[in-house]
Amino acid sequence: MAERFETESRKLLGRLRDALASDDAGQARLNKITHLIANSMGCEVCSIYLFRDEETLELCATEGLNADAVHQTRMRLGEGLVGRVAKKRHVINTPDAPQAPGFRFMPETGEEIYSSFLGVPVQRLGETLGVLVVQSKLAREFSADEIYALEVVAMVLAEMTELGAFVGEGAAMSARHSQPVMMRGIVGQEGVAEGHVWLHEPRVVVSNPIADDPQREEERLTEAVEQLRISVDQMMTMAVGDKDQQQVLEAYRMFANSKGWMRRMLEDIASGLSAEAAVEKEQSLARARMGQSTDAYLRERLSDLDDLSNRLLRNLTGQGADTGAEMPDDPILVARNIGPAELLDYGRKLRGIVLDNGSVGSHAAIIARALAIPLIVRAGRVTEDALNGDHIMVDGEQGIVHLRPDDTVATAFRDKIAMQAEAQERYASIRDLPAQTKCGSVVALHMNAGLMADLPSLDSSGAEGVGLFRTELQFLVRNQMPKRSELSALYARVLDAAHGKRVVFRTLDIGSDKVLPYMKPNDEPNPALGWRAIRVGLDKPGIMRMQLQALIRAAAGRPLTVMFPFVAQFEEFRAARAEVDKTLAREERLGHVLPETVEVGAMLETPSLAFAPQKFFEEVEFLSIGGNDLKQFFFAADRENERVRRRYDTLNVSFLSFLEGIADRCAETNTALSFCGEDAGRPVEALCFAAIGFRSLSMRPASIGPVKSLLRRCNLDEVRQVIHEARDRGEMSVRSAVMDYVRAQHQG
Repeated sequence: MAERFETESRKLLGRLRDALASDDAGQARLNKITHLIANSMGCEVCSIYLFRDEETLELCATEGLNADAVHQTRMRLGEGLVGRVAKKRHVINTPDAPQAPGFRFMPETGEEIYSSFLGVPVQRLGETLGVLVVQSKLAREFSADEIYALEVVAMVLAEMTELGAFVGEGAAMSARHSQPVMMRGIVGQEGVAEGHVWLHEPRVVVSNPIADDPQREEERLTEAVEQLRISVDQMMTMAVGDKDQQQVLEAYRMFANSKGWMRRMLEDIASGLSAEAAVEKEQSLARARMGQSTDAYLRERLSDLDDLSNRLLRNLTGQGADTGAEMPDDPILVARNIGPAELLDYGRKLRGIVLDNGSVGSHAAIIARALAIPLIVRAGRVTEDALNGDHIMVDGEQGIVHLRPDDTVATAFRDKIAMQAEAQERYASIRDLPAQTKCGSVVALHMNAGLMADLPSLDSSGAEGVGLFRTELQFLVRNQMPKRSELSALYARVLDAAHGKRVVFRTLDIGSDKVLPYMKPNDEPNPALGWRAIRVGLDKPGIMRMQLQALIRAAAGRPLTVMFPFVAQFEEFRAARAEVDKTLAREERLGHVLPETVEVGAMLETPSLAFAPQKFFEEVEFLSIGGNDLKQFFFAADRENERVRRRYDTLNVSFLSFLEGIADRCAETNTALSFCGEDAGRPVEALCFAAIGFRSLSMRPASIGPVKSLLRRCNLDEVRQVIHEARDRGEMSVRSAVMDYVRAQHQG
């Protein structure tokens, strides 16, 4: 029975291939296909529905329903049985469709006389393209063999839709990868950019989904899987000693040797699919399950299977990462995700970065911020929609990506870029002037950095120094712990490039979302509140001492400024300060030149430190507010969570009052205070920080001009009064009141 089924399946696929190979237009091909499927399965009806937009399915071809309903019948995602198949991405098989939950009667189709209904999703790599349906008058459930046959056909339809075999009139039959697409994501690094797509991992194209010789296809698959197993074993050998990498590769090995995975692919080949199509069919099912699973472990394992399938497809097709395509002059990198070392390899040639996945605190985001490259993360399915060379615009201010934008969008976007360029020219004229407000107050503006490549911005931006140099980047982009001599040489080059301007070196801030590739990760339920930053340094003093030694030797008689991250209580700062003193004493005994002066400060990122004893504020030489972490802990709102992140405004009265209290305590003890983070680079926020007592701000270099421009036009005494009046009125945020003030200054 199974053998006869496989023969029938191959016959159907053979007829489909002939229909697809014809010179017919897209609509005629679809019509032929519905006729062939209906006849082959002994059904009166076969219909193909395709998406015309993200939320709407359209009947594009039918055998058996009223022909006038084609391109007229539409339904929303989740509406009717067809809409439910598309939304849930699973098969619906019922002998009595009108009585099935969710059934929607569409009188224009004439389908009321058909009882049986079988619908399967047309999907490719987890993306649902449409729904394939068969119906019959006889009330019966379709067999497992019939369901499988229809799934195989649906897979072929998905591949041919991807290749443009059904292009015709109307949105549902327009050529894929040709229409404008707008995607919303999360801003990882601000800025705007226009360019052309460069895919980090070029898409593998399966151009031969149907095969004539199952035996040959089985041999090809077996050879490719064996090649895959050998490569995984080789990677395992190379990863000896790296437990984390070995753990991932063990999962790879498990899947590569999975008998169930192999059996399913061989069954697909026996039914008429090529080896490549069989792999992609299983990969599509895995992606669909990945999208629906809420189990983090299962999602991770399915992701492993997805990666392994890509390797297998490249073995079969010979389509490696090097496709021969040339990187455009204005590349916007598009990827599912990317590591810090890979991103650094691209360097500053990238105009922008758009990722399917990722997070604002990921290693890639840290590198993008260091390189000042606009970054959008969690942009949906950009890797599925984009092709190499596609025109793309990245709005890192709004978190929007325009892929293949139409002329209207492109013109508006270019106007925005031109306005920003014009503003930057204006800012250049005040580059060497102080950020002095109308009331005579002067605010020191510093820049954040993390790579040597950042340092040229120190002069061109008008920054007075580096308020935060992130030392963890040199640890994150390596596969092993850097040597003390390497770090010392790097820090010396940073100080050389600063030309005597102050550089605040923040000691290693790892943990939470920054896990070193060569350190064993800790399975913590909430890593942002776990073993990270100074807690790691105090528990592993050898790493802290090595870094302090490298900094002292790099200073070589010059001033040195060190800042400890994530200090939550006075005792932690005292312990870290003691390590500095011990390291200085040891370096002196060894005969090394000590720094001219040593300033030791702390980042205030937890509300607890704001309430530290007075003695702490007297002993610490400077404090820097770590705005990103402090805000999320203050509001108990994870900055990775879009549902809550945007709910709380930085200019919320309670948060500003809290910051003002810190500024007042620092003023009492004459402790230098600065604000460091994304909000420091937003002009209105920076103005409010200055008004409540901050006289030093640290931000990305591109923000210094806009912030300085606004500060020079305003009177801090007046802004402080506006803030206090808004607070007295009981307003939740001072933003609207301050914005009214700013607009009045601009008009004046």
